[in-house]
Amino acid sequence: MQRSLNRSISVPIVLSSITVLMTLALLIGWIVVIREHLPLTDPFTINRWLLAGGIASFVLVMSVLVLFSVSLVGEILESRRQQMFIDSVTHELKSPLASIKLCLETMARPGVSVAQQDQLRGMMQSDVERLTVFVDDILQASRISHRRRSQTWTAVDVSRLVTQAAESIRARYHLPPEAFGLTIPPGVEIFSDPTALEIVLKNVFDNAVKYSGENPQVIVDMRQLDTGHIGITVQDHGIGISRNQLKRIFKRFHRAPDPRVNERSGSGLGLYVAYRLLRNLGGRIRAESEGPGKGTTMRIRLPKP
Repeated sequence: MQRSLNRSISVPIVLSSITVLMTLALLIGWIVVIREHLPLTDPFTINRWLLAGGIASFVLVMSVLVLFSVSLVGEILESRRQQMFIDSVTHELKSPLASIKLCLETMARPGVSVAQQDQLRGMMQSDVERLTVFVDDILQASRISHRRRSQTWTAVDVSRLVTQAAESIRARYHLPPEAFGLTIPPGVEIFSDPTALEIVLKNVFDNAVKYSGENPQVIVDMRQLDTGHIGITVQDHGIGISRNQLKRIFKRFHRAPDPRVNERSGSGLGLYVAYRLLRNLGGRIRAESEGPGKGTTMRIRLPKP
């Protein structure tokens, strides 16, 4: 798929580059012809305006070509992201549904013990939770443009919210208590939308666990920054991110072109939702990583208390 993406982008880039170079050559040729064949004596004003008009026309054409090329590449990338999202949705919906169907068929067979039935129910519950999280991501992304108007601002105990979000993700993945290391000062409050902030924290924590391997170790540190803002650092020791992907991971539908990423379930919407919601709340988020295999650090900045 990545090779196909590179080919689909390279074609318009090459064609656009050739067109721009040809236009530039014509511009230079125009200037040479004007200087060689039209004596710049009398009427000098007419020749000067003719030369200036030709240059302006070619500059305009080149500008349009460059803008068209940039727009075309952007459209191709967006189309590719949407196609990857559709493929991901298809997989994320069919896999748990197929698992639930198989569990139900197994339970309907004679001779299934009570213990086996309980195990199958647990598997179905896990699949339902996976579907719920996935659908929630899609719904949150679709409502993101209207979230600012529907926000309810109130005093929020950030310390408690961070702890609750970490516990929720730990329970979702059935992790031991030591999976999350929290350094959270008590009683830190800000004026914000608690629902939106909870979504942000859960999405970031979920992302840290999902890409951390079999035994996740997520370190969460919250403190007041020198600027007076509240800073939350979420560090994992997972698969890491290459430098050229650090900003792209916050784009809608984007998933890093890494086989280890494709092995994990996801929609490419979780960090996008977190990024947009934080901007609506007056906060910021950025990603840091020393490279693949070296873990990732998410730095969240919340408004001043």
